[in-house]
Amino acid sequence: MSQDDQFLLPLGSAPRFGREDFLVGPANEAAFTHIERWPRWLSPAAIIIGPPGSGKSHLATIFAQESGARMLRADHLDQADVPRLAHSRALVLEDADRYPANEVALFHLLNLARETGQSLVLTARLPPDQWGIQTPDLLSRLRAQPLLILAEPGDSLLAGLFVKHFADRQIHVDAQIVSYALARIERSYGAVQALVAALDHQSLLRKKPVSRAMVAEILGSRMSDEEPDDEA
Repeated sequence: MSQDDQFLLPLGSAPRFGREDFLVGPANEAAFTHIERWPRWLSPAAIIIGPPGSGKSHLATIFAQESGARMLRADHLDQADVPRLAHSRALVLEDADRYPANEVALFHLLNLARETGQSLVLTARLPPDQWGIQTPDLLSRLRAQPLLILAEPGDSLLAGLFVKHFADRQIHVDAQIVSYALARIERSYGAVQALVAALDHQSLLRKKPVSRAMVAEILGSRMSDEEPDDEA
């Protein structure tokens, strides 16, 4: 790593988690609509599941902003704090499959939430059946909650995500560059995030704007002879 590379800072790259920043499409519309419906929920809890980069934390943050919920990583749920937490209006537990909560505490919280009217949102990459839960009653309770599934995105949502991730980093890109990248990447949230991060890094490193040639280089592809090198 060069000295210049060591001191390269990705300025302005904080994601924007406002309601207006959440891009809605067929892959996430049902989940977004359910969150929008709060507090008119029939169940005390909801579980947001989706692949990395799909917007689980964004959607949970929208819920927290509306409900005043406290947001905790799931494994930070302390059994001794459950009675107090259960009397708050709402709570978010994030990454429940990657950082499993204390099962006794979570079971107690779900039971109290129904009694107190608390709304609880959990986020995870996988459904509860794949969390490795050892307490049958807890698994049964979780199975009874709505699953808000964030599926892999279609092309229109992917294009919007490209623009959003670049905007989060205060970078403007031409629509033709987005189209070029879309035709060549894996159709996933993670692929968009990774490519935008790599392009941002290279743009800062080279002190040049993001270009189609840069996209081609990062993706390991070759531009045809007919395509001009717009980085020249």
